Amino acid sequence: MSERLQPGDTAPAFALKNADGEEVTLAAYKGRKVIVYFYPAALTPGCTKQACDFTDNLTLLADAGYDVVGISPDKPEKLGKFRDKESLSVTLLSDPDKSTLEAYGAFGEKTMYGKKVTGVIRSTFVVDENGKIEHAWYNVRATGHVAKLIKDLKIAA
Repeated sequence: MSERLQPGDTAPAFALKNADGEEVTLAAYKGRKVIVYFYPAALTPGCTKQACDFTDNLTLLADAGYDVVGISPDKPEKLGKFRDKESLSVTLLSDPDKSTLEAYGAFGEKTMYGKKVTGVIRSTFVVDENGKIEHAWYNVRATGHVAKLIKDLKIAA
């Protein structure tokens, strides 16, 4: 597992395909704050809850100056099904080789149902306008995370 990122670190660059197969880069967000969150798998209950929570709060976050990007190892086709089935408006990106997940320390050993497994570590990062990590949260819960994020970022609803 790669090192965990800390506030002040430079956010690892990425160029990943979205649900429509178009390339999206971190550099495209320069000048805006972006919330980058990593989740294990599209179309699963926890990940659906989290993606719906981000979608439901997208306007609030955008008005506060934040864009939102969700990254998983899923292929773009699956992300498209996920987006369409759940009416998601959050940008979903595909990292099938897990290189971006690893660069952010969001892939590695974790405990699931009392067992050690290797997989996606549900994590969220706030990248500032200059590409630096402003906040890094690892092992977040799918349910209630977006509300906690909004509170931690002091965004008024």
